[in-house]
Amino acid sequence: MSVRTSAAPARRVSAEEAAAVVRSGDWVDYGAVLAQPDAFDRALAARKDELTQVKIRSCITTRPRAVLEADPEGEHFYWFSLHMSGYDRAKADAGRASYLPVNLGEIPDYYRRFIDPVDVLVIKTCPIDADGYFNLGPANLWHRAVAERARLVIVEETPGLPYAYGEDNALHLSEVDLIIAGDDGPPPLLANPPATEADAAVARLIAAEVLDGSCLQIGIGAMPNAVCSLLLDSGVTDLGVHSEMLTDGIIDLYRAGKITGTRKTLQPGRIGYSFALGGQALYDAIDRNRDLVCLPVERTNLPHVVAQNDRVVSINSTTAVDLTGQAASESDGHRQISGTGGQLQFVRGAYASHEGTSFMCLTSTYERKGERKSRIVLDHKPGTVITTPRTDVMCVVTEFGLVNLKGKSVPERARALISIAHPDFRADLERQAYENRLIPRGLTL
Repeated sequence: MSVRTSAAPARRVSAEEAAAVVRSGDWVDYGAVLAQPDAFDRALAARKDELTQVKIRSCITTRPRAVLEADPEGEHFYWFSLHMSGYDRAKADAGRASYLPVNLGEIPDYYRRFIDPVDVLVIKTCPIDADGYFNLGPANLWHRAVAERARLVIVEETPGLPYAYGEDNALHLSEVDLIIAGDDGPPPLLANPPATEADAAVARLIAAEVLDGSCLQIGIGAMPNAVCSLLLDSGVTDLGVHSEMLTDGIIDLYRAGKITGTRKTLQPGRIGYSFALGGQALYDAIDRNRDLVCLPVERTNLPHVVAQNDRVVSINSTTAVDLTGQAASESDGHRQISGTGGQLQFVRGAYASHEGTSFMCLTSTYERKGERKSRIVLDHKPGTVITTPRTDVMCVVTEFGLVNLKGKSVPERARALISIAHPDFRADLERQAYENRLIPRGLTL
């Protein structure tokens, strides 16, 4: 573990004293997911009239942020998200936040090479242990890389944060400048939406493809969790997990004895992940459990790392796929919805894995303003970001079927994707494909 040594011994101060170190124009890092501070956030918000142009970087906000709620016009604080939650998205819609495009597994390298300055890092940690370490809980990600660069490092000791065993998942007292007391409450909970009939149909198609000894990567959302539910009742055994995110569904499989990790190359016998977000049962399972190892994100997401495990099964959601196979998973036109996250990296890592498979799943339709629309489209709305290029997309799954696009020409792709679109839209999609010469007339496939 590399150690950044503070120039002076760490001091215990109040949240108000810690917030006083922030200057106008500073870049402040709040960390990601469960690491985002609360006591410091409130104290910094209270200083809003003293400050201007304070830029805050964060990722997947799980609670309203005091700095943004106290400054609705954006005169004092501005938010930058590396992956947007619903809250971040709402602030971006209001002109209070912007997206920072990233492949999640590359973020530590961004901080070490490109992101400058990092004036203040403030993150939640577990209380200091007997060896002088502040455990980062189930949010390892890139926090150590930020700590290496930050002018000041502040930790918010939080007794309710689960203690997560892992690799490089702690900051030593010598790396910290200020220590403040955090709230003594549970971490934010993420409720899983119930699976719809379409979600369940997609999940059945994917679960049928999962083999004994597969190593799972599960993304966020109802569909991936529905796959986990189906695997509970299947005959599949000896599953492994190497995932960016640890979810409720994975823990259900672990408790049922389905996940052994015995066939994994990396962290054999253990579940490898970079952050967790879910219900209280998930956090209880993590706390001081050596079967789970929380890793820096470059050790979970980089494709060459993912591919070291055999039979990697990558399961991610997307919002739309065009007739050539381009998956748009993060924006609606120029409106940022979420982020690239680890999707592209796991798609590539799964494909490079021996006997690996990546699944891109989506319902065939959605409703907007009372009108039903197809998620399989001729082309994407102008401004829409392509998260996973057509050259990388492997299996696409809707409730109407599963198709593998690898090795298929553009006409074959268009035919295959039309076949899993909602039946009400297939004729129109086929007409559009002919009109735009994606399928040449007279060609027999």
